[in-house]
Amino acid sequence: MADRDPAPTGDDADTVGHVLRHGEITVTGRLTDASNVTLLGQSTVDGVAVECIYKPVRGERPLWDFPDGTLAERELAAYLVSAAAGWDCVPLTIIRDGPLGPGMVQRWIGDCDPDLMVDLVPVRQVPAGWLPVMRAIDAGGEDVAVVHADNPQLAVLAGFDLVVNNADRKGSHVLPTPDGRVLGVDHGLCFHQDEKLRTILWGWAGTRLPAAVLEGLARLEDELEATLGDQLDELITTTEMAALRRRIDRLRATKKYPKPPGHRTPIPWPPL
Repeated sequence: MADRDPAPTGDDADTVGHVLRHGEITVTGRLTDASNVTLLGQSTVDGVAVECIYKPVRGERPLWDFPDGTLAERELAAYLVSAAAGWDCVPLTIIRDGPLGPGMVQRWIGDCDPDLMVDLVPVRQVPAGWLPVMRAIDAGGEDVAVVHADNPQLAVLAGFDLVVNNADRKGSHVLPTPDGRVLGVDHGLCFHQDEKLRTILWGWAGTRLPAAVLEGLARLEDELEATLGDQLDELITTTEMAALRRRIDRLRATKKYPKPPGHRTPIPWPPL
């Protein structure tokens, strides 16, 4: 990232980065279904405003398996991995001070419908071009299936989740944008040194990783020996860094999406 951002000139990446880093954050609402304090706001500088999500560290709920006060750093680490790999599947994310102290600030992605990528349908009505993940019984006693689209952008996001060891890929964390991208959000539960992958994107289990994922893995291997490695050293532990390297090495060797583990729950709750 550059040491100095250009002055805002319009709705482009440089402008968004400048405004998120240097603007005054005003809280406009709260996402009440989030586990941790998650605030909707605007960052404004020189009359230019960018909508954002602000998660103050002081609002993080303690967890038994992740160190306290580290979720913001893990969200930033996930963004840096996405960018370094060339996958660009995480919205711009930074850590900065805000109205409730230091926290994660991420560009808000609106006008998205997660049901376009992940859905719950009757078992006999799985849409063409969609992949089944699991079967269940709904409140009315009918057989239903959790399914996701067989979409190349979504497949890249699934590969990203393997790398960062995402323990919480719910359907609602998948954001298809109007311009055709598929983004993922809410990456506080990533980078654990133990295998924690819990995802709704198991539809490709056992199949070959697409070229875009393999190319990203090669970039990450190089970048970890350069700037990315230095950045992540400030955000996750030495043990977690070693586990990250092992995951990348394993994926480059197998070239396949893994199959769900049989000894633990592979699906987050709630899944959607």
